[in-house]
Amino acid sequence: MTIHTEIGQSADGKPPLLEVRNLHMQFPIRRGIFRRTVGFVNAVNDVSFTIRPGETLSLVGESGCGKTTTGRCIVRVYKPTAGQILYAVEEQESIDLAKLDNQALRPFRREIRMIFQDPFSSLNPRLPILQIVGESLKVNRIASGSELEDRVASLLKRVGLRPEYIRRYPHAFSGGERQRIGIARALALNPRLIVADEAVSALDVSVQAQILNLLQDLQEELNLTYLFIAHDLSVVEHISHRVAVMYVGKIVELANTEQLFANPLHPYTEALLSAVPKPDPRLRNKGSRIRLEGEVADPSNPPSGCYFHPRCPYAQDRCQHEEPAVRDMGNDHWVACHFAEELDLRGFESIGAATDV
Repeated sequence: MTIHTEIGQSADGKPPLLEVRNLHMQFPIRRGIFRRTVGFVNAVNDVSFTIRPGETLSLVGESGCGKTTTGRCIVRVYKPTAGQILYAVEEQESIDLAKLDNQALRPFRREIRMIFQDPFSSLNPRLPILQIVGESLKVNRIASGSELEDRVASLLKRVGLRPEYIRRYPHAFSGGERQRIGIARALALNPRLIVADEAVSALDVSVQAQILNLLQDLQEELNLTYLFIAHDLSVVEHISHRVAVMYVGKIVELANTEQLFANPLHPYTEALLSAVPKPDPRLRNKGSRIRLEGEVADPSNPPSGCYFHPRCPYAQDRCQHEEPAVRDMGNDHWVACHFAEELDLRGFESIGAATDV
């Protein structure tokens, strides 16, 4: 299943900042005394998408669908099994990050940074904030001594923390403050692209809103581009320009946020939207939730045809044997479903309206 490379092309014809083509990431399954390889887990299976400069593309789906693995391939924590990760270094030139060795990757690691999910485990408890945030500046020989302290203090101020906190240790901060420190660390080298891996999922709801607003303010101020990985669609709606829905390592739908929420074309997207909590008590009706039967497919032994067909309430015989191609349904709305034109799926607003009392 391949999403063509023209997806996400800028309206002015400029190339995207990042273009992922047919990305695959397999992890071997080893058993026995000699640890022989007996199979592979296809964590990411033929994934393609683009990210335009200055936009936020969200990857959403259930746990284990391959979202985080995709993000880690982009920052090259993992070396992809196959595929291309084309990063625009100049207006008419791109570099395939998937082919570079660690030495060649060093200059690009300054431009592509990551914000991690857990603010409690992502910060070294034995180091003060000065060292945590300033480490990358020191390693890259950008600043040292008093200049390093000034740079770190400025970064803390930018993310909403007091500059005098640079001598404190992580245990002295709340979860939201720790995540702000993680954001400051990601900003230290003036990146162009930030991969935010479930950056607010470990935080309280009120703190989530503060961090999301901070990320949006930083995006406008610094012209940042985000790949935002999440499972909470209410968060995704708030921050995203476009959304890509993943299921068992594949992208099944991709569209701009407003269009996807109002008019989903894939049954899996409809089910995810139905699970978004409704703030109005009058709309909380058990009948509004679409409960999928069965379990998520095993990525080491996926079903034939459409991976979603064992759980899909609209599945037909064709779905069991023929894998759906990703098709452009117009207005940059892409979907992998044989019957996308025929299905009348409910968007987020219509799901709530259907349960009004």
